[in-house]
Amino acid sequence: MCLIVAPSDLLVCLCCQMRFLLLFSRQGKLRLQKWFTPMSDREKKKIIRDMTTMVLARQPRSCNFLHWKDLKIIYKRYASLYFCLAIESQENELLALEVIHRYVELLDKYFGNVCELDIIFNFEKAYFILDEFLMGGEIQETSKQVVNRCIESSDMLQETMEEYMSKPAF
Repeated sequence: MCLIVAPSDLLVCLCCQMRFLLLFSRQGKLRLQKWFTPMSDREKKKIIRDMTTMVLARQPRSCNFLHWKDLKIIYKRYASLYFCLAIESQENELLALEVIHRYVELLDKYFGNVCELDIIFNFEKAYFILDEFLMGGEIQETSKQVVNRCIESSDMLQETMEEYMSKPAF
């Protein structure tokens, strides 16, 4: 018996539990962070420092997977940004890499070839896109089209509200 599974369904079936997602530049500047488990600010700062140091010190042709404490760290560089994701040690690294890639595709679709400046100046949109895609460290929606429709409808609502608020009330 042959089982055919669409790539988006595969993400749902085999999704991993994520601990955190970090985006940082080649210079080690943090651009975006999302924590899926509660931690103190002190712990977060230490993790950010450790992740940027470890990932930036690696050779360009090195494997994109690291073991750190009881977690697996999966990272991928796109242009000048590193996307770094932490998962449980028993989870699948390739699926985590696919999660990173899907998020980059969503950012590309919205910003049109996303770059570091898009994240810096539109960080609230980058967080919104991430929240439409992931929730609580798990994939909320696998369909890029559904996520893009949610983002478009949110943008339309925001434009309508700004237009409404700019008109004088009598």
